[in-house]
This record gives sequence, C-alpha cells and structure tokens, in this order.
Amino acid sequence: MGEVEQRPAKAPEERGLLEAGFEWTLWKSRLIVILAVVFGVIGGILFAVVASADVIKALKGTVAYFGGNFEGGEFHSWLIGKIIGAVDLYLIAVVLFIFAFGIYELFVSRIDDAESSETSSKILAIHSLDELKDKLGKVVVMVLIVTFFKKVIHMHFDTPVQMLFLALSILALALSLYFLHKGGH
Repeated sequence: MGEVEQRPAKAPEERGLLEAGFEWTLWKSRLIVILAVVFGVIGGILFAVVASADVIKALKGTVAYFGGNFEGGEFHSWLIGKIIGAVDLYLIAVVLFIFAFGIYELFVSRIDDAESSETSSKILAIHSLDELKDKLGKVVVMVLIVTFFKKVIHMHFDTPVQMLFLALSILALALSLYFLHKGGH
C-alpha cells in the first residue's frame, strides 16, 4: 500500500470559509460515537444487573435447598447453570464496557480518571482500533467458552461419537486459549 503524502497544515487564514467550516463539521461529527459509548455503558450495566439478579436467585435457591424446600430438578445442575449463566452475562458486560471506553478514548478524549489509575494501564490501554479489536476478541472468546460450558453441562452423551465430538470441542477451546495467550506475548 502506498504511503499517504503528508502536507503541512494550512493556517486558518489561508483556508477558505467553506473549507474551514466543512473540516470543523467533519471533525465534530466524530462525536456521534458518544451514542455508542452511552448505550454501551447502559447495556453493560443492564447485563451486570441481570447477572447479579441471577446470583441472588442462586443464593435463594441454595438457602431453600439446605432448608429442604428446593423445588425443581436436580439442584447441582440448576446451581451450576445459574452461576455459569451469571458469569456469561458479566463477561458480556465487560465486552460492552471495554467497547465503550475504547471508542470514547479513540474518538472523543482520554479518560482523565483512568490516566491516574494503576489498573487502567492494563485494561484501558487502547491506542488504536486494532488494540480495541484485540481486547474485545479475547473477551468474546471467553464468553463463547463459558457459553459452551453452560450448554455442555446440560447435554447427555450416549455414543462414542458424541464423546469424541466433545473431546474435539474441548481441544479446540484449549488451543484457542493457548494461541490467545501466546499472541499476547
């Protein structure tokens, strides 16, 4: 790919009024991404609230189980399903927060409070769309793994072929985690 020729910026008085107005409008139009940021944060909060409600339901079910009043199927698989489901929702919330913070930092402004935080250098160090995609991709893979785990828990494996497919699926997940980790170093 050829390189874009860099030309010196014109002084404001050298630009025409139409050009200056168009460039100002073009530059300010990037602020429309604030909608994605706001709704990304709202979505993340909603997922976190629903996940927390699932954990509270799991807590109530556990209390009922020990009290001898649990109604439903097998308690252990029900509890695992609730907790894994909550973890899945929390991970999706994290995806939305990383997306919102990354888009804000890339298109609008640096987050001043994050600059002084020790954890921000690890979580919010996003300087390009490629870094944002990389961070989101890793969390999305974790969401897929947790979702897979949640589905597999409730499945019954009756034939050797089904067990073979389960083993191959687990191998594929392990390899994806290995390459994600290796790619970070």
